[in-house]
Amino acid sequence: HNTARTGDDLTSFVNQELFPYLHGFKQRATDSRTIEYKIGEIFGEIKNKITSGYNLREIIDHIDELRFASQTEKHELSHLYEAKIKNMGNAGRNGGEYYTPRPLIRAIVQVTQPRLGETIYDGAVGSAGFLCEAFDYLKQANPKRTTAQDRALQERTFYGKEKKSLAYVIGVMNLILHGIEAPNIIHTNTLAENLADIQEKDRYDVVLANPPFGGKERPEVQQNFPIRTGETAFLFLQHFIKILKAGGRGGVVIKNTFLSNTDNASVSLRKLLLESCNLHTVLDCPGGTFQGAGVKTVVLFFEKGAPTRRVWFYQLDPGRNLGKTNPLNDADLAEFIELQETFADSPKSWSVDAKTIDPATYDLSVKNPNGGEAVTHRSPQAIMEEIAALDAESAEVLLSIQTLLA
Repeated sequence: HNTARTGDDLTSFVNQELFPYLHGFKQRATDSRTIEYKIGEIFGEIKNKITSGYNLREIIDHIDELRFASQTEKHELSHLYEAKIKNMGNAGRNGGEYYTPRPLIRAIVQVTQPRLGETIYDGAVGSAGFLCEAFDYLKQANPKRTTAQDRALQERTFYGKEKKSLAYVIGVMNLILHGIEAPNIIHTNTLAENLADIQEKDRYDVVLANPPFGGKERPEVQQNFPIRTGETAFLFLQHFIKILKAGGRGGVVIKNTFLSNTDNASVSLRKLLLESCNLHTVLDCPGGTFQGAGVKTVVLFFEKGAPTRRVWFYQLDPGRNLGKTNPLNDADLAEFIELQETFADSPKSWSVDAKTIDPATYDLSVKNPNGGEAVTHRSPQAIMEEIAALDAESAEVLLSIQTLLA
């Protein structure tokens, strides 16, 4: 440390030598699946934001004191990193894009039950929360793994794609910190791939994902899909259905309006989902589940290859208003996980026979038969007509009064 660089000397070294050298790993790597390639990609996307070389020196000295040798230390670091990602999400900026509450992810993983030897895919990987939780689940469910199984977990189990540079870097780093040394995450626009080009070799056993809310796609991207729509999440859902193997399982978060929208794309997509997959479970999430996103969501659980016979709905009600200081927790989802195993009826859960779903609309609106009558909102046109009728009636009454007074 006597000859340690500092000040302008340090920032110059980091910006002009170190980062370019690390970025060069990408060109020098023998395979895109290696950790060297991933490091090269990361350092091609990030820049040194610390302009003061003296501050940077102080930070490096503090980091030097940390130890990341043991599994416990690495685990603690991954938790710290997750907390930072959560704070990014809670700030509202990028909240719907980067951060899915971990208790919700854990519930989705438990319901889809990934198994050793299966491939698991997230085409909107973000901070890689789904893949990290699936990795932890498989390790805990299979404590007596062989060396070959561990190698398969590392190299041939988890796959993902991410369009945005910052999310890509965050996701790759999160997987590395969780113990996946060379994550199979590709920096690309998932939706740029034509659905017709997906072959059997490209398919996966399990899809776990929370595609971005409210995104819009250009017409040239929409041309890659049989059901054309500008709604990003609806294109992702088509992609996920197509990329699942026969018998494959999906757990996908989507806006709750998907269940009832009357536009042609929504109706066609619900028809596709119900006819090509067994949509066995719909989890209705309360407002506030996603911090700063301002939308209500549902989770669709489906198995590809056989049409839907019955849909089991569960209306999640934690009994409190969810928010930044009172987020969703694992206990909130315990009853859902328990009842879902047998598709049991309860005050919060019920089943709908696919034969009763209207083939004109394929409407899947959440209507709890145990919670009283669903509120039916009138159309704006009907409300305006009633206002006009009441105005006319008021005018008549006023005229009568004026006549009497005269």
